[in-house]
Amino acid sequence: MATDCRDCPLRAMPCFENLREDELAFISQFKAGELDVAAGTPIMIEQSKSPQLFTVLRGMGLRYKTLSDGRRQVTNFIMPGDLVGVQGALLDGLSYSVEATTEMTLCVFRRSELWKLFRAHPERGFDLTWLVCKEEHFLGEALTTVGQRSALERISWALVHIHDRARELRLVENGILTFPFRQQDLADALGLSLVHTNKTLAKLRERNLATWSEGLLRINDRETLREIAMMDDSASSKPRPLL
Repeated sequence: MATDCRDCPLRAMPCFENLREDELAFISQFKAGELDVAAGTPIMIEQSKSPQLFTVLRGMGLRYKTLSDGRRQVTNFIMPGDLVGVQGALLDGLSYSVEATTEMTLCVFRRSELWKLFRAHPERGFDLTWLVCKEEHFLGEALTTVGQRSALERISWALVHIHDRARELRLVENGILTFPFRQQDLADALGLSLVHTNKTLAKLRERNLATWSEGLLRINDRETLREIAMMDDSASSKPRPLL
């Protein structure tokens, strides 16, 4: 049975905005249902036209783009609360693919109903625009990381970013995040070889800054990792929209 938007476990988290009762009622009508997918399932395929967009309710996945020779650029690690498929809903096709890394549950929204969101609830339409701008900001930071940061700086940046996101979602317990991705996924996100990624993670482990082993990620010294990565720690803590 689909989760009622009023009982959504994500809405109870302080990292997401609260909605008025009438807005919740509209989102409940906008939601077409839920989709459960197994690990390894393609959710969206590059160049396809998707009739739907999704909010991740549970599970994790990857968003990536591939070249004709099979090389892959991971552009984000998908987590609960993320909205995927907006590009396919507004443009003629997707420039990326999305794949489930774990079992996932997705809230499904019809592309054809999207304009009703802007007409009936322009504030939520602004939220959608905000989410797109937030993604653009992240991609700019990621491009700077790949283009200008060293391997040690890149991996420090990625681990802090990932761990902080997961902590907001209450996925971190006793400092440990169950992180179901492969080192190759991180390498493909940061423009590094698998060997270089492995060696750099070993350096962080030797300095007792962070460990990632057997699917568990622990940050031991966030402040030092942030300093290594030259990260701006002044980001807004404003709750983000959830559709």
